[in-house]
Amino acid sequence: MVVLIAALIVAGAVAWAGSQVAREIRSGRRSRATADEERVAQIIGVFAPGIAAAADDPRALLVWQPVASAARELFPHEFGALDQAFGRTFPFTLEQMQAAHARWTTDWLGWERTHDGECKLKAAAIEEELGERTASPYGRARLEAVEREKLERYQRRYEEYTRTSKALQGLIQTSTAARE
Repeated sequence: MVVLIAALIVAGAVAWAGSQVAREIRSGRRSRATADEERVAQIIGVFAPGIAAAADDPRALLVWQPVASAARELFPHEFGALDQAFGRTFPFTLEQMQAAHARWTTDWLGWERTHDGECKLKAAAIEEELGERTASPYGRARLEAVEREKLERYQRRYEEYTRTSKALQGLIQTSTAARE
């Protein structure tokens, strides 16, 4: 939730920066070369937080990549210069999107393994605590509660995993289609 709020704030900042760039373009007060250089510098400044965020959390790409795509359409010359200067697609490459998806999947598998271990430990602690009374209605209820909690947490996390995974796959497909 915090990532989403932060992403919305950043998206607002991007929109503001884009309007400032557009205003500067219309003003015509500066030389064309200086204005181009300033727009390129502003674009780098706008996307620097997104690059850092995407390196930390694959979900950040879900906010930043669509903004980058829209900006590329608005400023093709500037993004062409950035692509050339960076030697790759700025700000995110197809390979970075694929790596983010792989990382998201790896993180999910790690969480799943940890979650399963935590639940087994809780059940073992109950069995150790209750001993033979584990078979009593109270013991069974406690073990069932652990199992219910395990399934509920798993389902919530799995929904998040699949939603994000599908969205990352969509970015990859869109990016692949745009290159063809």
